[in-house]
Amino acid sequence: MTRQNGPHFDEEYLRQGSPTNTTYAESIPRYVAGGDMAIAATGVELAIAVPLQYGDLITNITFVTGGTAAGTPTAGYVCLRTPAGALLAQSADLASTARAANTAYSIALATPQLISTPGMYLVGVSFTATTIPTLRGVTLGNAMVSGNLASLGGVVLVKSHGSAVGAVAPATVATPTTTASLPYVVLT
Repeated sequence: MTRQNGPHFDEEYLRQGSPTNTTYAESIPRYVAGGDMAIAATGVELAIAVPLQYGDLITNITFVTGGTAAGTPTAGYVCLRTPAGALLAQSADLASTARAANTAYSIALATPQLISTPGMYLVGVSFTATTIPTLRGVTLGNAMVSGNLASLGGVVLVKSHGSAVGAVAPATVATPTTTASLPYVVLT
């Protein structure tokens, strides 16, 4: 049989088991999240770019820990930011909730967000702990690859910012540092 048109359904949608929820957005495809990524230091937010479409309703952010569990956690959060870095919504304080190794965690936002403008939104993840958990993802090899390559018109894929943020996400992303570790996160 010869097919003369493109696919009828997005292959990534089919690869994820054709989820029944209307929103399923990933930072990277699940099948490339083979690395055990060290993320930002304690009390620092890692902001990860995720493409979102008009009409997406975001209620939860999921991340997958790697081989290192959180040690003595005291605070943390996940949040959703605009493409410019302004805070839209965050989760409740992760507090001292254990984060075991090699486990998926789906965290609810305090207020669901309906996306009205498509773009590369930012998902913030922060842990305050003696030992920060690693996250499953992919290394870009060099922070420049993650960064804004002006000649290509790209966006920064992952960056860290803030210090001692604890349980409260900063209102904006200020003085970010581009990083090379790109975690796998899912928005539903």
